[in-house]
Amino acid sequence: MSKAVRYFEWQSRISARALGRRVLEVGCGLGNFTEHLADREIVVGIDIDAACIDLHRERFSSRENVVSQTLDALDPEFDSLKRYRLDSIACLNVLEHISDDRRTLESFARVLPEGGRVVLLVPAFEALFGPIDRNLGHYRRYTKSSLAATARATGFEPRTLRFMNFVGFFGWWVNAKISKREEQSEGQIELFDRAIVPAMSRLESIVEPPVGQSIFAVLEKK
Repeated sequence: MSKAVRYFEWQSRISARALGRRVLEVGCGLGNFTEHLADREIVVGIDIDAACIDLHRERFSSRENVVSQTLDALDPEFDSLKRYRLDSIACLNVLEHISDDRRTLESFARVLPEGGRVVLLVPAFEALFGPIDRNLGHYRRYTKSSLAATARATGFEPRTLRFMNFVGFFGWWVNAKISKREEQSEGQIELFDRAIVPAMSRLESIVEPPVGQSIFAVLEKK
């Protein structure tokens, strides 16, 4: 997905707007999304991959407002993040990789104050689940109703549940159900990113599509 530059920029713009001033980024990787949060009061980036965190720490070594930490959202030590007085959590294209999403959201709820926000991007529609999902380490895909139910069961109220990437829905369906691809095509991704994303992102900013490859969600702690 390294060729999906415009697509990631689109996701990042939407997500950054919904976050507060004191942000936890779960699954920060090398810090590409962290760059979009550089103006925040504090950004705590965590990841289970220690090598990624080493590079993340080096990348932001000159930013006193960025903290890098190797940590699993299901680790009991996660609760120690309360000390940063967080007001929001970003978890973008990560929740589907975690075996127990309910326990993860419960962990998020424990470190957020009332009214704190969780911003999620997750893959949509279990019917689209295919070989690529398995090879990417996805445990599940979501519907709006399944995500809302999990949110409410863990102390959150969904404030935004919106489909994203209308064209990608059909592309993923073809790859999963017709072609039965085992991995994503770099050529498809490059064409999609160059020819489709600019127009689609503008259109979807005006009208929510009826379906999408992903769901963008904003959850508020009750």
